Amino acid sequence: MTLKTTTEMEQMEQAPKPAVLTERIDIIDIIRGVALLGILILNIPYFSMEEYFTEPWSQDTANTNFWVHAVNVIFFEGKMRALFSMVFGAGIVLFTTNKEKVGKSATWLFYKRMIWLTLFGLAHAHLILWMGDILYFYGLIGMLAFLFRKMKPKYLALGVPIVAIIGFVASTLFMQNIRGEYLEAKAAMEKQEAGAELSEEELEAIAAWEETRKEMIPDKEEVVENTALMKGSYSDVAGHIRPKAFDGQTKYLIFSIWDMLALMLLGIALYKWGFLTMKWTTAQYIKTIWIGYGLGLPLVIFSFVYNTIHFPNVEAGLKYIEEHSIMWVNLIYDFQRILIMMAHVALVIVLYQKGYFTRLMNGLRAVGQLAFTNYVMHSIICTLVFFGYGLNQYAEWEYYQLYYLVIGIWIFQLVISPIWLKYFLFGPLEWLWRCLTYGRIQPFVRK
Repeated sequence: MTLKTTTEMEQMEQAPKPAVLTERIDIIDIIRGVALLGILILNIPYFSMEEYFTEPWSQDTANTNFWVHAVNVIFFEGKMRALFSMVFGAGIVLFTTNKEKVGKSATWLFYKRMIWLTLFGLAHAHLILWMGDILYFYGLIGMLAFLFRKMKPKYLALGVPIVAIIGFVASTLFMQNIRGEYLEAKAAMEKQEAGAELSEEELEAIAAWEETRKEMIPDKEEVVENTALMKGSYSDVAGHIRPKAFDGQTKYLIFSIWDMLALMLLGIALYKWGFLTMKWTTAQYIKTIWIGYGLGLPLVIFSFVYNTIHFPNVEAGLKYIEEHSIMWVNLIYDFQRILIMMAHVALVIVLYQKGYFTRLMNGLRAVGQLAFTNYVMHSIICTLVFFGYGLNQYAEWEYYQLYYLVIGIWIFQLVISPIWLKYFLFGPLEWLWRCLTYGRIQPFVRK
């Protein structure tokens, strides 16, 4: 056996160490577990359904799909992603605080952690083939959020309305660019149909719109072709998914930064204020529930009804864009989702404080501890069920039927995650991520 020198031993003692399980904050793991399971509600249609899948029943109130979709939009759409981002922001403080308290720099260690997360995200999108991956974005945007971790909470929280307005302006400019292309192309096509000869600029306008339309608004024939690709071999699916994932990670990255960054900063603020660590009184949490649902639910219900009336299909959407240069209703989105997300969190905290649903809370805590592994597990299960190289169930199920699988995955992860943690300290991906971050093999089996 090789004996280590005193200097080597001192270097090992001074090297940054990962947080041990006793340093975890249970309620944050529980909230992360809620976000992790909830995000599958919104993700699963994009694993399994063809484009425009809502059109046949988008205004049919007698259809079960309509009401399942309504519940998802009102209570979960945007809220679970917001919750996941907020908890990620709190995790930045948790990761760095203990190390910085003893005078050790966590900067390079944190950036290594984010670089590896970004690479995991690329693998998740381009190998497992989930074009809705968030790991890549969290890795990049986490590096930005880290720079603001020591800012006062009130300034961090101010970032939410500021970024919401920036996001609205950015999306409006994007829509106006598309609207301009569409109107120019439409005018040129009407002139062409009337038998007039088109100028070079008019022909270019038609070509530009056709390129945009193919990318964002495929026609019915293209939807059939895309569905056939998703029901094909691994290479067929990859050929369809990878370009979309790459565009999201590059061309449209600027539109993703603001939302996630603001929510991460909000998570840091709420952690510092004690909201996420149960330092508020029960009365304060109950007040948050009343305000969050009381203001958020009317806003989101109005938005849902408005969109249901005005955007039942692609044709109606194009007509709306033609007649309106700004979609003012979109201003509602960020405010209602944050109000309802805050109410969701406060409700979970109150239930936990009062000791309700103890077994469920234990399961959620374990799911949250294994969030990385469980998140990627969602993708593996869904791709193998729906994509052509798996069970080939893509575009075969009714929308409401997807949630039988969702509930099955929830039950599996709520049962298996606590059992796993009886024998292992971390999930397999969490363990691998720690090993790569710290540059050495970490303990894995629980003694």
